[in-house]
Amino acid sequence: MPDWIHDLTSRLGASCVSIEEPALAEHSGDKWFASHPPDVVVFPESTAQVSALLRFASERKIPVTTRGAGVGYVGGCVPLHGGIALSMRRMNRILEINEADGVAIVQPGVITGNLQDAVKERGWFYPPDPASLRECSLGGNIATNAGGPRCMKYGVTRHYVLGLEVVLADGTVLRAGGRCHKNKTGFDLLGLFVGSEGMLGVVTEATLRLIPHPQSRAMLSVGFNTFTEAAAAVQAIFSNGFLPSAMEISDRFTLQAARNYIGDGVPHGEAHLLIEVDGLEKTVPVEIALLEALLEQRGALDIAAAMSEFECEMLWKLRREFSYSLRATGLTKLNEDIVVPRGKLVELVQFAEKLQVDSGFPVACFGHAGDGNIHVNVMVKNMDDAAERARADEALDKLFRFVIEIGGAITGEHGIGIAKQRWFADAVGAGAFETHRRMKAALDPLGILNPGKFV
Repeated sequence: MPDWIHDLTSRLGASCVSIEEPALAEHSGDKWFASHPPDVVVFPESTAQVSALLRFASERKIPVTTRGAGVGYVGGCVPLHGGIALSMRRMNRILEINEADGVAIVQPGVITGNLQDAVKERGWFYPPDPASLRECSLGGNIATNAGGPRCMKYGVTRHYVLGLEVVLADGTVLRAGGRCHKNKTGFDLLGLFVGSEGMLGVVTEATLRLIPHPQSRAMLSVGFNTFTEAAAAVQAIFSNGFLPSAMEISDRFTLQAARNYIGDGVPHGEAHLLIEVDGLEKTVPVEIALLEALLEQRGALDIAAAMSEFECEMLWKLRREFSYSLRATGLTKLNEDIVVPRGKLVELVQFAEKLQVDSGFPVACFGHAGDGNIHVNVMVKNMDDAAERARADEALDKLFRFVIEIGGAITGEHGIGIAKQRWFADAVGAGAFETHRRMKAALDPLGILNPGKFV
């Protein structure tokens, strides 16, 4: 045990400091396979405690790795250098919901789905909806600029962050933005911290934009013979003037895994589209009927409509089970949230099918067809086997090189973390890479915040 833990406990109080083995183990990793234990876990309950902790860590040059709910897929909260794991779990209060201003003020440990439920009761809407919304925290969403199915129509987390309270590495507390929906006062500090993956500061409070909740929604579950037909249907939907709130696509391997895991209810065919429309009560049924007619013309095998809130939630439950279905295969799921230009969807799946043959690993594709953010999952039997891990690394390298080559992005919502670190410089280019390093050095000159990651 490091000799500084006694001093840390004296400053913060014993109730928020733990060196117990279960806490250290829990805070050693996320849903990616890599892990490294911290020396201590701290559970602050206030901004003042976070500030005191970071002042202490700066004085002693102790690494600090901030953790939300730990449901990330890229090792972003793995404390690679040990030190302090800063858990935001106890800062979990919704401080204010203000309908007149259209804002919610929250602490970072609030679970995303809990905020959605709270504002919906008042007729308001917080649209970002990662698949893990019942598990993930808003602080983690801000750290990775999380998205979800609805971001095609409504945007990602950064479009809903109006204000932030952030503690810098030296303990300085800054407030950026506020509760105004338009604000061009100085540099875009909000944009700097949203998506920064805990390397520039620790978010201790967020003011989030709310919008009126749509009156109605409905969904279509559509099976196709081939992924090519499903992707072509996506383009046809846009070309005919529709803007659904979400469009999710899935391939053959994903559907079969879901059939094995869930049983009944998985659509027929070797590709699937899930389409959601929301808006006014009078217009949603009309739009659904027009979409259904269009999809019949595009060769859909079967179409099931969900017109009630309960029916829609049942279809979303199916979609959210896809990730768990793939895990239930017994294979390690290397979940890569790459993004391609929307017109390259078919090209991506054709590449994934070839990658499956070349690498010998099953490859499952599903995700957000409306914005080209597709989760490409390389399914590996044993990551502890050195030879198999090397083949998996080679497969991922081919995937990311392909994505960069066609003008895509190596991550749409999970972040870089450890998993994508070696492709980061190529993905952003030399000038942007050096600018990242300069910003990191300016805000965290001692390099104590989430060290060992992509800058």
